[in-house]
Amino acid sequence: MKILFVITGGIAEYKVVEAVRYQVKAGNAVKVVMTKMAEEFVTPLTFATLTNEPVYDDFKSDLGKPVAHVALADWADQVVVAPATANFIAKMVLGIADDFASTVVLASSAKKRVLPAMNVNMWQNPAVQRNLTQLKADGVEILEPVVGELAEGYSGKGRFPSAEVVNQFISQPVSSSQQLAGYKVVVTAGGTREAIDPVRFIGNRSSGKMGFALAQQAAAVGATVTLITGPTNLSLDTQSKIKRIDIEDVAELKAALDQELKNADVLIMAAAVSDYRVAKVSTHKLKKHDFKNGLQLELVENPDILATLDRPDRLKYVVGFAAETDDLLENATGKMQRKGLNMVVANDVGNPEIGFNVDDNAVTILRPDQRAKVIAKQSKLKIAEAILKIVSEELK
Repeated sequence: MKILFVITGGIAEYKVVEAVRYQVKAGNAVKVVMTKMAEEFVTPLTFATLTNEPVYDDFKSDLGKPVAHVALADWADQVVVAPATANFIAKMVLGIADDFASTVVLASSAKKRVLPAMNVNMWQNPAVQRNLTQLKADGVEILEPVVGELAEGYSGKGRFPSAEVVNQFISQPVSSSQQLAGYKVVVTAGGTREAIDPVRFIGNRSSGKMGFALAQQAAAVGATVTLITGPTNLSLDTQSKIKRIDIEDVAELKAALDQELKNADVLIMAAAVSDYRVAKVSTHKLKKHDFKNGLQLELVENPDILATLDRPDRLKYVVGFAAETDDLLENATGKMQRKGLNMVVANDVGNPEIGFNVDDNAVTILRPDQRAKVIAKQSKLKIAEAILKIVSEELK
């Protein structure tokens, strides 16, 4: 993806440095435009170093083309305004193009995402809220600021969100294709937890990142999406239309699936499901003296959700995941056959570069009676895009 950051002047600008770095690392092509005021907070050299591209700030910027602002506007797949000041938001609403940055934004037909950050009183001002409403009506996506300590020393809404939230927002797919329009897709994500006592549990290392990427991409290409997720630090954009259901253990996961699959067309089981649970869960926190001769837990097998799931007639396509450390293709093929899957996505979780809790993945996609499709290491969002492209093609 080609991302053009338009950076306006505000104290939150230092947080955008991390967002730019993240997008470059994710393999996106990134260029930066700065307003003159923005250059007072962070030097252009910082962004030039991160992107290995010059920073553009006036009409004399050398792009090898006579009309620099149009060249940049045409280049971008996505324009990200961050941090967006109240002044720049007003310019976007009114179509004002009185400097290089505002002219580039006005000239661009690319997807626009705006991340405001400002004083709480400015944020709450009716004029600012009217402008934000108009931007949304114009098709601009807004990531609202959060409540927190502001530069002035007091708390309120106006603080630039955390790096994780910002990166997720910017990384959402930009797609004009509605290849899954009219379909309902259920995605599971994260790991389940089986309680030992009120404090301890049996769990796994799943972060939920792959499942969240699949849910976001499915929504981006037109699907109605339900995301059933185990405990995770991940969050959805506040404007997301994805229905989120939080679960803890396998029993809750199965109950949620039984309900949501009644009207679903596609199920993508990206969750890491616990194979066993504790036979007798303690109602109080276990103390060391409770197991002075060693802790022994009796485990009972959980039901195999994919193998035993009631599949309504409407459910046309089921995708499973095989997270393996060895015999990857053999184990994944066996899983696909035993559980009657339309697709299994196999990934090597023993590789720390593409395993749990990282942003990249490399997978092999297996389908009955078809050649394996290998997808080399890339961002989980791009992996999700490739998976859903195949799903949509086979649904047709």
